[in-house]
Amino acid sequence: MFVTYGYEEGPLMSIDPSTTAVVLIEYQNDFTSEGGALHPAVSEVMDKTDMLTNTKRVVEKARAAGATVMYAPITFAEGYNELSAHPYGILKGVVDGNAFVKDTWGAAIVDDLTPEAGDILIEGKRGLDTFASTNLDFILRSKGITTIVLGGFLTNCCVESTMRSGYENGYKVITLSDCVAATSVEEHDNALRYDYPMFSQPMASTEFIEAID
Repeated sequence: MFVTYGYEEGPLMSIDPSTTAVVLIEYQNDFTSEGGALHPAVSEVMDKTDMLTNTKRVVEKARAAGATVMYAPITFAEGYNELSAHPYGILKGVVDGNAFVKDTWGAAIVDDLTPEAGDILIEGKRGLDTFASTNLDFILRSKGITTIVLGGFLTNCCVESTMRSGYENGYKVITLSDCVAATSVEEHDNALRYDYPMFSQPMASTEFIEAID
C-alpha cells in the first residue's frame, strides 16, 4: 500500500510502509523518566512537545501500517572504557551523570515504548550518530528500507547527527518535530528551524500518522 503526504514546497512524496522504518533514538529512562540522570535537562522540551505520547501514537500507527520499528539505545559498560580517557562535550555529561550504564534501569527503554515482537533493536551505539558505530545501515539496506523516520534525543545532537548521515547515505529522511527534545527550548527550536529542513522532511506526528492511515 502506498500513501502520500504533501508539504509546502516541492512535489508529493510517496511513502511505502514496507520500505519505511521508524528509528527511535535513546528513548531510555535516563532521558525519559523521573529519576533519570539526564531527565531534568530535557523535561522542559519534553513537556512542550509531549513527545512520549506523540511517539507512542506514531509507533502504533507505523506497526499497523506494516512499517518497521527500530530502537537505537546508547549504552556503556560500567566505567565507560569504550570512551576516551578524557571525554568532553555531551559525552562528558553522560559520564559525569553516570548515565546509560548497560543493564541498569537508566539504560532501559521506557515502559511506554517497550519493543514488541517484530521490532528491531539496534545494538552498539556508543556515540552521537546512530549510523557510526552500529549495523543500522546494513539492516536497513538488507530489509529494503529507503525511508527513515526519526524521533528521540537530543534534537540537535543524536537525532540531528543521524539525520545528516541518513541524508548523506541516500535515504529519504523524515524528522518528527514533536517527537524530539533537547536540553533547552532555544536549541530545540533552532535545530528545527534551520537544520532539519536542510537534511530532512520535518513534519508533526499527526501529519505522519495521517499519511500512513
